[in-house]
Amino acid sequence: MNWVVLGGCCLVVWALMSTGLNSTMGHAQEVTASVLAQQIVEQHVGEIRPLEIAVNRAWWEANTTGSDAAFAAKVQAQNTLDKALGNRDRFDKLKQLRDAAISDPLLKRQIQLLYLIYLEKQVDAKLLEEMTSTANAIEKAFNVFRAVVDGQSLSDSQVRDILSTGTDQQQRRKAWEASKGVGATVQRDLKRLVSLRNQAAKSLGFADFHDMSLRLNEQTQADVLKLFDELDELTRQPFAEIKADIDARLAAKYGLAVADLRPWHYHDPFFQQPPAVYDTNVDAIFAKTNILAVCSKFYAGIGLPIDDVLQRSDLYEKPGKSPHAFCTDIDREGDVRVLANIVPNEYWMTTMLHELGHAVYSSKNIPRTMPYLLRSEAHILATEGVAMMFERLASSAQWLKGMGLSVPDPAAYDATAQRMRRNKLLIFSRWCQVMFRFEKQMYANPEQDLNKLWWDLVSKYQLLTKPEGRDAPDYASKIHVVSAPAYYHNYMMGELFACQVHATIAREVLKQPRGADAIYFERPDVGEFMINRVFSHGRLYPWNAMTEKATGRPLSAQDFAADFSAK
Repeated sequence: MNWVVLGGCCLVVWALMSTGLNSTMGHAQEVTASVLAQQIVEQHVGEIRPLEIAVNRAWWEANTTGSDAAFAAKVQAQNTLDKALGNRDRFDKLKQLRDAAISDPLLKRQIQLLYLIYLEKQVDAKLLEEMTSTANAIEKAFNVFRAVVDGQSLSDSQVRDILSTGTDQQQRRKAWEASKGVGATVQRDLKRLVSLRNQAAKSLGFADFHDMSLRLNEQTQADVLKLFDELDELTRQPFAEIKADIDARLAAKYGLAVADLRPWHYHDPFFQQPPAVYDTNVDAIFAKTNILAVCSKFYAGIGLPIDDVLQRSDLYEKPGKSPHAFCTDIDREGDVRVLANIVPNEYWMTTMLHELGHAVYSSKNIPRTMPYLLRSEAHILATEGVAMMFERLASSAQWLKGMGLSVPDPAAYDATAQRMRRNKLLIFSRWCQVMFRFEKQMYANPEQDLNKLWWDLVSKYQLLTKPEGRDAPDYASKIHVVSAPAYYHNYMMGELFACQVHATIAREVLKQPRGADAIYFERPDVGEFMINRVFSHGRLYPWNAMTEKATGRPLSAQDFAADFSAK
């Protein structure tokens, strides 16, 4: 069959599509659909790729400098990208093509992903711009916010230091309350942002923004809720047991009754990390450690070097810079960077292993032969899982010694670190319950008393006692509610993925039967496993299919349960 292409479109294709591509398409029609699909992919990449790179660079500049000009440029870049992705004509073609008979799996997958990408942007352009500017203003407020205690401005790391080591209970309380002050600063704008996001989602036919976000990421609320209900059942009693032990130790340390413990006694602003209540001070080991040198040595030793990433990164605290930690792939051509605020302690050792885990699961190691649209991680839960898998290694004295660190009492360190590892899994699981359920209910009914909803969930799933008389927007002090909405459940699913991949490495590479016992360094075969079984697929398969290809079975809680059951 011959056809004429005018203005980048095949006339015969659209004549065929008007009669229904997905019903009785023959070979010629399939070929024609494939030709058009390839054209659309090429047009998209040619137009959108430079805009995405511009957004990523603007994001980096804004978050590393905090300047007004950089944030304004970030908004402008995002608005330009959103406008391009709002192309209705291209979306209509994608909507018809995604059910067409396209035999090339790479091409078919790209069409499916493009459909989801464009679907999200099929809302009024002014509404998109308003969402971007509102989120940007809130993000900027987080970046410049500093907790103030007794007239002293404190960085995020200083607040964490007070909560983890401070003995003055009034100072601990003041630091905790001051750290929550950003919630009151952004509350009004956040409620507006929730309303705007819901408006956008409903205009596309979704129940609300949370429902839309999961579906655009190839998940459903029902499936995730079912998994989280199972996790709740699985972790409820073990968590209650370890929290009772933690509470007894904290109460003894502060000279209080257990009933008098409040959130500022738990060493972390949100109780998402285990308090340091055991016999070994794990931070002491890292006090004089060159964290970057350790990370460089480790990743090179498993065949996934990261020195080029470190050279491009922004790694230490400075005014105006985001106080958090992120990894970003600028161009899907290897320009991968980490934003961090390193201080020498256990938190930043594990955080840097985590962020560099994201870095190695990026265009650094996804084959450049993979099409641009598929040259990224299979899913956000998969990249979180890889990052979590690598960060866990810092809880082993054997691993630390292998990295050249001095561990005066390895047995004591392992006993403490492994207990903390178990506690971390359980504590984080319960924290994720709060985040997932809060966001789900917030978007379903944003007019309810969100302060009460937050503390009801914190009390139920984390077993924390709400401070007497407190009625403050503490939910709004968690930056992920703004910058990574409807995302947190992926951290928990990432933990399941981490445990499952780690168990597979233990079994197939290290020849060890129990994942909980597996430690590795100077093992390039681990990096080879990750490249061949995880990274090489890029985004060709949905996350659940990729999990099965990597580990031999669908995602489950089996290996997670084995990990937190190990004492």
